[in-house]
Amino acid sequence: MAATIFLTMIVLLLLGFPMMIPLIAGAFIGFLMLFGDLARTETMVQQMLAGIRPASLIAVPMFIFAADIMTRGQSAGRLINVVMAYMGHIRGGLAISTAAACTMFGAVSGSTQATVVAIGSPLRPRMLQAGYKDSFVLALIVNASDIAFLIPPSIGMIIYGVVSSTSIAELFIAGIGPGLLILLLFSAYAYIYAVRNNVPTEPKATWAERFQTMRQALWPMGFPVIIIGGIYGGVFSPTEAAAACVLYALILEVLVFRSMALADVYETAKSTGLITAIVFILVGAGAAFSWVISFAQVPQQILGAIGIAEMGAIGVLFVISIAFFIGCMFVDPIVVILVLVPVFAPVVKSVGIDPVLVGTIITLQVAIGSATPPFGCDIFTAIAVFKRPYAEVVRGTPPFILMLLGVSVSLIFFPQIALFLRDLAFAK
Repeated sequence: MAATIFLTMIVLLLLGFPMMIPLIAGAFIGFLMLFGDLARTETMVQQMLAGIRPASLIAVPMFIFAADIMTRGQSAGRLINVVMAYMGHIRGGLAISTAAACTMFGAVSGSTQATVVAIGSPLRPRMLQAGYKDSFVLALIVNASDIAFLIPPSIGMIIYGVVSSTSIAELFIAGIGPGLLILLLFSAYAYIYAVRNNVPTEPKATWAERFQTMRQALWPMGFPVIIIGGIYGGVFSPTEAAAACVLYALILEVLVFRSMALADVYETAKSTGLITAIVFILVGAGAAFSWVISFAQVPQQILGAIGIAEMGAIGVLFVISIAFFIGCMFVDPIVVILVLVPVFAPVVKSVGIDPVLVGTIITLQVAIGSATPPFGCDIFTAIAVFKRPYAEVVRGTPPFILMLLGVSVSLIFFPQIALFLRDLAFAK
């Protein structure tokens, strides 16, 4: 049965169907093969609805909406200006500023693709003008956007938390350590690149200019305060923090900055609605598909074949990392989380690994896979936004991927990189 389902899905993907169609088709075929009765496919609909029922999923469209408002308004640009004012003049400062801007925007958007658009669009021309090669610029933007998947809020962590019944608040804070470590590594590489290629530095901003950019960015800097401070201060749940972010973004862009009219808000909401519809169809279809493969005990068969039950915690984490990394090289990250998390959940529980650590590692692997050839979704976002050929977008990615994989391995052997802040915030 498993071979038939997966072969059907692969054929549909190769024929060019969007991912939701193979996923729904796989679940439908699974139900038919399990029960042999079309009437029983009502169970498939029930499972799809159950998949999108958790209240925590409301945070996903809210964070997408807030990010869209910021991108169309002035908030994203003001945050970029702050980073540039303080770091643009050092060797490799423009590249370091780009990575830091991706981190800052990730702290209010939670989406790698939104970060590619919001940060890449204004900073890529400046980096090219400063003397950076386009292959380096594109690779930096695509891979630095991965930090947005780790720094809270993270849409990937929300989906993982819902699927695995893990605390989203704990997942959020666990992503901060790995995210900052990646920023440090990317900054070091940017410095080395600038020195080796003799990239000129930017003019140093005066303190008056720095204070000016800080003053202009004070309001946008409220987003991390709302998200992180609100959640860990006990004021908001993650879902309520997402709704508060939307309200705050609307107040800033419509009333304070006056950068958006009501018509712009409507267009932004419509765009968010379309993206949300796709995400929730994937979530619902993924829930039905996961139910089918779990009911048919496909995970037990696959994991039994590779002998994962005899592995220790480190071996299990390596298998999980490899599976998610390879999966996201070919398939949408949300789908990979929905399909593979239930597969590994019994093993993770039996070995006794902290589910927050597993979620952090999975989120990182999903982010890496999203920026890795051949079919990482962030690559195609960059192709569409910057109108550059595929080969040029992926040419400079290997050093960044190696650094990201290095962080992933470090998490396996040194889990406190992720769990230290979690343990501080949620000391029992």
